[in-house]
This record gives sequence, structure tokens and C-alpha cells, in this order.
Amino acid sequence: MVSLPTDFQNNFLIILRLVHFLAGITWIGLLYFFNLVSTPVAKEIELGARVKVYPKLMLRALWWFRWSAFVTVIVGLMYWGEMVHGDAAGAHATSGAVMGSFFGIWTGVWAILYALLIPGKGILNKGPVLAILVTVVMIAASCLFLRLNNHGWESNNLLAIGLGGGIGWVLMLNVWGIVWRIQKRLIAWTQASAENGTPMPDRAERMSRMAFLVSRISAWLTIPLLFFMAVASHYPMFVR
Repeated sequence: MVSLPTDFQNNFLIILRLVHFLAGITWIGLLYFFNLVSTPVAKEIELGARVKVYPKLMLRALWWFRWSAFVTVIVGLMYWGEMVHGDAAGAHATSGAVMGSFFGIWTGVWAILYALLIPGKGILNKGPVLAILVTVVMIAASCLFLRLNNHGWESNNLLAIGLGGGIGWVLMLNVWGIVWRIQKRLIAWTQASAENGTPMPDRAERMSRMAFLVSRISAWLTIPLLFFMAVASHYPMFVR
């Protein structure tokens, strides 16, 4: 026998979860498409054909990419915020410190990673070096978040999503703050080159490299993101 809840709260939360899942699948699916399919194939396509196809393909793909990222994160924060409020209320505490530490820590992480990518040359242009630095920053941020939210009332769900969702926040800022800002310029320059013969600016190559590195870093970070999301409900590693 099926018995569906009739109260608003339960129905509202399940709708949020469904929207979060659908948007997240779209977002991460496109991220994997860029890294595993479109970028490798683009290198094999003749320049003339690439110039014709690239702008149309990327404009549509990036529209879905950036808005699915936005919806995934915002809806996820709404759901997690309800969870944080419930845990805090049960312990007669406030949720402000958890939310503040979340936005402060993970926005700071994004700023640090962005700063590492700005030079675009020398040792910071090497994938293995960036991988090590990103790993150190992410581990430090995760430990700090757990340290600041160690009062005893925080649930496994709250802490796990605080980590996985924090990575998601960083990746969304990557989409809107780096990838989209770079790609819309590259698309415009590519269109101008195809239509008017305008040469690509000197900085195009550096910006393209930066967008590639951000995309590759983001793709790898989806692994711990998805792990912590799975941990939230299925692996009580943060239970005291």
C-alpha cells in the first residue's frame, strides 16, 4: 500500500530533491562531456570546420551548463538549509555559524584556486603541481569546516553535505566566475575570426588554457563531491 505524505513540508522537500538531482545530472553530465568528448574531439577537427561548429555548440551547451549549475546549488542550499535549521533547533542552537562557515570557507577556497590559476605560466601551469595544490587546499578547507562545526549536534547529513555542497559551491563559482567569462569572449573572437578574418587576440591562448585547467580541476573535484553526497545518507562516517 502506498501512503503519500499530505503535509506541505515533506512534499516541498521531495520536490527540491528531485529538481536538485535533475539539475545536478545535467550539470555534471555536461562537465564530463566537455572533458571527455568535446575538447579531445575539437583537437582532431580541421580548423575551418571547428570555427563553424564551435560557437553554436558551445553557446547552447554553456547555457545549460551554467544554469543547471546555478539551479543545482541554489536548490541544494535550500534543502540543506532546512536540514541545518532542524539540527540546530533540536539542540536549541542557531544555524548561523554553520551557514557562515560554509560560505566563508568555500568562497575563500574558490578565491585561492582562482589566484593559483591567474599567472598561467611557469610551475603553476603544470597539471600535477596544480593537482597537489588543489588537494592540499581542499583537505585543509574540509578539516576547517569540520573543526568549526564540532558541537555534537551536527548530524552526519549536515556535515557530509557541508563538504560535498561546499565543493559544489566552488564549482558553481568556477562556472560563472571563470569558465563562462572566458568562453563567451573566446566564442565572440572565434565568430569574428570566421566572419571577418579578425585575428585572435594574443591573450586568447592563455585564457583558453585557464578555462581548460578549471574545467579539468572541476571534473576531478566531482569525485569527492559525489562521495560526500552519498555519505550523507548511506555512510555515517561523521557520527559520534
